[in-house]
Order: sequence, then C-alpha cells, then structure tokens
Amino acid sequence: MTAITDIDMNREECENNVNVNVTENPMRGIGITNNLHVENEGLSKLEPYVGLEFNSADDAREFYSLYAAHSGFKIRIGQLYRSRSNGSVSSRRFVCSKEGFQLHSRTGCLAFIRVQRVESGKWVIDNFKKDHNHELEPTEEMCLSRIQPAAKSLVNGTYRQGIRLLEEEEDENHFPSGIINFKRLKTGEREGGEAMVEPYLGQEFSSANEAYKNYNAYAASTGFKIRIGQLFRSRDDGLITCRRFVCSKEGHQHSARVGCGAFIRVKRQDSGMWVVDRFIKEHNHDLDPPREADKKIPTALIGFRDDTSGGLENLGSVETNDGSHMKRSQESNIGSDWYDVLLEYFQSRQAEDTGFFYAVELDDGRCRSVFWADGRSRFSCSQFGDAIVFDTSYRKSNYLVPFAMFIGVNHHRQPVLLGCALIADESKESFTWVLRTWFRAMSGRHPQSIIADQDKAIRQAIAQVFPGIHHRFSAWQIKAKERENLGRLLSIDSGFKYDYDKCIYQSQTAAEFDAAWNALLNKYRMKGNAWLKEMYEKRESWVPLYLRGTFFAGIPVNGGIKSFFGTLLNAQTPLREFILQYERGLERRREEERQDDFDSSNLQAYLHTKEMIEEQCRRLYTLTVFKVFQKELLDSYGHLGMKISEEGIISRYLVRKCANDNEKHIVTLNGSNLNVFCSCQMFEFEGVLCRHILKVFQMVNIRDIPSCYILHRWTKNAKYGFVGDVESDSGGSSQDLKAMMVWGLREEACNYIGAGAASLERYKLALEIMLEGRRKISQQN
Repeated sequence: MTAITDIDMNREECENNVNVNVTENPMRGIGITNNLHVENEGLSKLEPYVGLEFNSADDAREFYSLYAAHSGFKIRIGQLYRSRSNGSVSSRRFVCSKEGFQLHSRTGCLAFIRVQRVESGKWVIDNFKKDHNHELEPTEEMCLSRIQPAAKSLVNGTYRQGIRLLEEEEDENHFPSGIINFKRLKTGEREGGEAMVEPYLGQEFSSANEAYKNYNAYAASTGFKIRIGQLFRSRDDGLITCRRFVCSKEGHQHSARVGCGAFIRVKRQDSGMWVVDRFIKEHNHDLDPPREADKKIPTALIGFRDDTSGGLENLGSVETNDGSHMKRSQESNIGSDWYDVLLEYFQSRQAEDTGFFYAVELDDGRCRSVFWADGRSRFSCSQFGDAIVFDTSYRKSNYLVPFAMFIGVNHHRQPVLLGCALIADESKESFTWVLRTWFRAMSGRHPQSIIADQDKAIRQAIAQVFPGIHHRFSAWQIKAKERENLGRLLSIDSGFKYDYDKCIYQSQTAAEFDAAWNALLNKYRMKGNAWLKEMYEKRESWVPLYLRGTFFAGIPVNGGIKSFFGTLLNAQTPLREFILQYERGLERRREEERQDDFDSSNLQAYLHTKEMIEEQCRRLYTLTVFKVFQKELLDSYGHLGMKISEEGIISRYLVRKCANDNEKHIVTLNGSNLNVFCSCQMFEFEGVLCRHILKVFQMVNIRDIPSCYILHRWTKNAKYGFVGDVESDSGGSSQDLKAMMVWGLREEACNYIGAGAASLERYKLALEIMLEGRRKISQQN
C-alpha cells in the first residue's frame, strides 16, 4: 500500500441530525453493521473497538466523531492508504484534532482509529488508540448535551459543527479573522460620532472592540490599513487578556507586506477596562492619501462583528459612482442565523488552515454578503484560475440560501472550487463586492475569461472588477431565455429550430453569421422581436463564433461543467446540513482529483500510432487531456492538406475533411519560430492542438510539439502551478510569481508536515531533511 499524506481538516462532526430512540441502537442511521447492545444511557456505552464494522469509511468517521463529541475531544481526517494494484483507498485514519505539532494548539496526541476495507466492501476498525495526552473538554459542553426529549420516547439531537454562542464570544472579546468592508466608517470619527484620538500609552477603552475601532479610524485618517495581530490568553481561565492591532503591511507572508512595525497593544485591566500599553507609530513604507485610504476596501483588514446588531435591518440608500442615490434592498436574502454559524465555522477552519480566507460585507454594522476560500482553493487559482465560472444558478428557482461559487477546470477537466459566497441581494453592489473580494483573496490574479449570468447587475459588476475580460453568458440562462421568448416557434416549427441552431452553431465568420441571422429574421418575421434584437447586440458573449478566440478551458459553448457539489449541496440545503454537506462535497471532489493524479502517474494510455508527438503528449498530459489530444491526432488522418500560399517564412494550408468539402479550415504556419494558427481556434479556446494543425505538422515533418503549445495547466505536474514553467532567472520580480511560489511551497509544506508528524521516527527524518534543505538554500546566492 502507498501512504498518502494527511488531509489537514478540522472535522468537528457535530452537525448531523440524529434521531435517537432510547430503546434502540442510536447509531443505526450511521451504518454500523454489528449488532450493538445499547442501554438507556444511550451513546455513553458506545466505544470503538477492533473488529467493529461499518458500511463505509464515512460512517466510521461519523461514528468516531460522535464518540469524540461525547468523550470531550474533536477529530480530524488523518492518513489514507491506497492499493498498489488499482489506486483505490484501502485504509483511513481518523485522529484526535490535537494530533501532530503543526499548530501550537496541538500536543502530539496519539488517539485515533484506523479502518480498513475488507473483501466484502465493509470497513473494519483494525487499530484503536483510546488514550489522550491532554485534558478532555467537559462533556456537558459537547453536542450530546443538547439532545432534547421528544414525543414517543424519541430524542432529536441536533449536532452543531463547532458553534459557540455569541455570548461566549462576547465574553472573550473574540474577533473573527477575515476582511470586513466598512462602508460608512467616517474618517476621524468613531462609530458614535465621537472624535477619533491618536493612540497614546495609557489610553483607555471599555472593550477591545472599541480600541480596534479607534485604531481603525486613526489608520483610515492617516493613510494605512490594519489587521488583528496576536492575542494572549490567561493561563488560569483562558480568557483573552491582551491584543495587538497591527499595520496591514506587518510581516512578510506575501509580497504586499514589508515587515512594517507599526502597531498598538491593549491589555485588559482588573477593572475590565482595556489600556494601550504599547504603541509604535512609525511605518517603514509610504502612506496612502487619507481620503483614498478611507474609500478603499481593505485588502488585509481583519475586523470584528458587532454581536448586538440585528444584521438584517433597513439598509437605507448608497451613493453610486455617478453621484446618484439608489435604494438598497431592505432585507438580506441570507437568514440572520447563518452568520453566526458560518463565522464560527470560518474561525475553526482558519485555526487549522493558515491559508483559509473569509470576508464579511458590512453596511452600517449589519452583515451582508459573505465570502470564503480555503488554502487549497486559493492555491488552485494559481493553477486553474485562467477560466472561471461564477455560478449563481441558485437564482433558477426559489432558494433557501443564495449560495454562489467560483469554479475552475483542473488538469483532469474536472470542476475545482476557487471560492464560495452567500450573496445578500442581486444588486450591482453586492455582486461587485463578491467579485472584488474573490480577486483579492486570489492575490490579484486576473482571469482570461468568466462564465456568468447575463443580468445587468452581474454584467456591470464584472466590467467594473475585471475590465476587458471576456464575459460569456451562462448556457442555462440562454436556454431559459430562448424557451421564454421563442418557446412557441421552437416547439411547433422544426424548421425554425434548424435554421436558428445552424445560424448560431455553424457560422464560421462574422459575415456568415450576420447573413444567416438576417435571413432568419426575415423568413420568420422576427425583426420586431425585442429579445432577439438585444441578443444580437450581445452576440460576442454567447455566439460560439465570437467565443472561440478566448480560452475557456474547453467548457462546451452549449453547455457547462458538471455541478461541483452535485446533489449534496444546493440552494435548498438547510442551515443544519450546510456545513457538513459542504465539507463532504469538497472532500469528494478532492478525492477524485487525487485518484486521477494517481492514475495519471501510474497508468499509461494505449498508443494508436508510431508518431513521436503521441508519445510526447502521453508523457506530459494527464490521462483525460491526452485522450482529447489522441482523438484529434487520429482524426487528422481523415483530413487532406494542401499548401495554398507562401509569403517568405509564412505558409498557409487548406485542411479539409475527406469526402466533406464543407468542413475545411485555414492553417497559418511561421516556418521560423513554428508559430501556428488555425481558423477553427480550438487551441485558443481549449488549449489543445486541433486535427488541422496536426495534419500540417505531419506534412512539414514536425515531430515534436513546440513547448508553447503544451499548456502546463493540462500536464501531470499542473499541481505545482505555473511556477514550474518559469525560468529561474525571471523569478522574484513579479508579484504574481512570488505569490504563487509562496502558495506552492505552503501546499507542499502542509503535506510534508502531515507525513512527518505521523510518528516520532518520521518526525526525526523529516526534521533532518528540512534542516539539510535549509542549509542548501542558504548557500545559494
């Protein structure tokens, strides 16, 4: 078996709704196959043991999670093992959340269970370590204590995933980590209109929140932004006793930070007041003009939420770019109970994943839209953020939650998650905030294209945040609009549908399209159709002819990519299931990617020719992309090519399909640098060379595909981002490049730490290798 590194995720699995009958097995719904005797005490008698069977590994995880909740600890997913024969997962470890030493909160706890898949398909516990090396939490605070009696001796226990009450956070002065957009914070004033005061030693505040607000207002008026820095807790009761608020350019975690030392520190006194006991005013960088600093949404500002705000009250009006005022929606489409659950979840994830990012839009202190992305999604953007889908398909019907996603296409042509959002309303302001926040979370990497709905608010938001980007309309919305505006003709007149589809999908030039479009309108007397007139004006955003020249990662023009979460998560998912289903769907997709990575590295596709370029592409491409290329290569043998002109080093070839004069394209080849272009524009749209270019390569005896036509994003090594394609002498000068190098190293470091902390022997070996690597790096100039 091949050991795969840890998946460092916090699985506080108290989210399941479990119906427990006092006289029956409370674990029956989890899929335990053994007949367990359970007394009236319920779960207290249930404990893992070697030989306990489950229907699936997920059932084993849920069982261990419930046992952990009742015992007073939390769990994570640990190592998984794969079969050497077929690469399928054959064994899994579920560990105490304090296993390992990656974070200061971890103690190297060895408690875990390991389940192994047997020939029957069941999963059996083959190893169980019960003892912990740390104190367990009081069980009355765990989820099991929330089980309430119901009718007919039925107990309905709602298990919440890491949710603390707002009152508990307020007592601790707990600040969620993320970005807060303060739309109405006035320069030089606090929230209540009180004049902002420059910090000074001995300055007192009634709370850490108040200190934060003052320092934030001071920063805005001075020309910089702030983040929340370290916090310190009492060893006696664990309450927060001290906080640091720092300049946003403190530290060196990414290229935007310059190690600025400006900060304030506030300390809680016995009286309950918070006093400034340290203040460094000087910055090591230029400050922004105060007015501009106040207008910008902070890129690294970590703020607080006001627990007393209702969050969903009248939002009044906002000023638009032209100076006019428009009424914002009076209510958010996000239920008020979602914010507390999500923010608590975000904080628990950020403690486990240092790359986890989230942001909350505030308007007059009320929560609006929410955005989040974990470290893997942010790193995936460096690999697959060139063509994105802004999925707002929740708007198709009446929805319970306005859940939107940013989706990319990975090197196996699977959907990959690049970020999620709950959108407060369908205004331009809300969409703009979500798009801008995603852009900043992804280190400012500008996509080449975006697929999104055609509504005016979305179009305006995209144009504002991504000027010049090619916005392609969502296929589902185009089809819905066709049914709405052309339904009668499409259903009763087969001739209209044929002519309409031929015009849209078979036009090869702009002149052909215009001629076919006008003929369609005249033939069916549709010149007065307002929708057709509008769609003609927007033809560059939906007609295939105008889309082919832009990279869309091969997403079909008359369709889309399959749903990322499938049936697990949608706009109807209730709050009590949302986080659990979100994590399940995310892990399922990432497991698919790991499986395909394994297959591409260990399996080889069958070669159908003796062409060197086929062997070259099999060596470089993933299995899925190689099959796309292989099909084009085989189809090239069914085409004829002929040189039609030559001007110096530029040659033009006509390539047509045998026995089909209607299917023909022009290929232009530069004989000096081997730059090539085909009128079908498959490479520009999909990133894989077409059959027409491959036919010309055969004609001129080009036996290796030039490296510029092997996109790194489609290769087996795409997981390292584009950094692997950059020459060493060009590194470091680009902000994008540096950010991607940081993300690449961080991703590998997380895997390395997980593997190295699995045992003491591995830890010693990992430390030795790391120290040797650092020594070699320090020797380089």
